[in-house]
Amino acid sequence: MMRKAALKKVSEEAMRFLRGRYALDEVGNGIDEVAFRDGEQTVLTIYIRKRHYDFQVGQRTIRVNNTKSLDKAKRLILAEKAPNRKPFPKESAVHSRCGMRCDLCVHYYMGIDDALRRTMERCCDNVYNGGKASGWTDTCPGCGEQAPGKVHPCMGGGSCEPLKCAVKKGLEKCQDCKKYSACKPWVGYARGIEARSISAEDVTWAILPFVGEQYGN
Repeated sequence: MMRKAALKKVSEEAMRFLRGRYALDEVGNGIDEVAFRDGEQTVLTIYIRKRHYDFQVGQRTIRVNNTKSLDKAKRLILAEKAPNRKPFPKESAVHSRCGMRCDLCVHYYMGIDDALRRTMERCCDNVYNGGKASGWTDTCPGCGEQAPGKVHPCMGGGSCEPLKCAVKKGLEKCQDCKKYSACKPWVGYARGIEARSISAEDVTWAILPFVGEQYGN
């Protein structure tokens, strides 16, 4: 069990590192391999084994099964290619009461222009399999539950687990809680290493805005 938990931690941290620093297409074979590419250049290929991962960077392959070996792989990746992901502008940030960025969220926020919303919806369809009927609309209900007398720029319905916690503590928003920095948003596609294909654009608009402690928050 300890080995399994350690491998899960490595998997999730590897994806936080790769997606947070790099805009790369993820090209998987659907079984046990995913390549991270910038156009025709393959920056990294990860081979998924039962008890470890093999990270191939250039001509070198590193067996990764703990944080120490992952750190070694990170250094190799950074030496192979400088980070190329441009950060979202902080100046235009609009935060909801749960701490997520409304201006990067496809759900209900009216300040997003139509062209960007169409891009977000297309990317969410690609990532969450099913689109509006059964997929990405289930990841977050929008900020429809507001405190009495409060109006939020997000419009929608349903409930929000983080806000339920804040209200129970007598707080207006999650950011007022002393434990806020330790909490992670509950929405988003936050899985680790997978042998599936996801484009760099899909990562930008359908994954990063919804994953806490990764990029958009």
